[in-house]
Amino acid sequence: MGSLKSKLEIENSIHVHRAIARITQQQLADAIGVTRATIVSLEKGNYNPSLDLAFRLALHFGVDIGELFQVKGGRDEQVPAR
Repeated sequence: MGSLKSKLEIENSIHVHRAIARITQQQLADAIGVTRATIVSLEKGNYNPSLDLAFRLALHFGVDIGELFQVKGGRDEQVPAR
């Protein structure tokens, strides 16, 4: 079995769920206890959340973490074992 790259590229659909919920970045930030800047960074893909924050976001939207966050390229990103 191969090993994963040292840094995974993670995509998210936070902006989609936020739009469906019709809430602003600030409202989401206030609801989960972070700054608006954190939400902006998450939505732009500049920041990967801690597991705690990922769960808080998923719980807020009532979805599984896997629905909010996906590894870019999935299993194709694995490096073969040596």
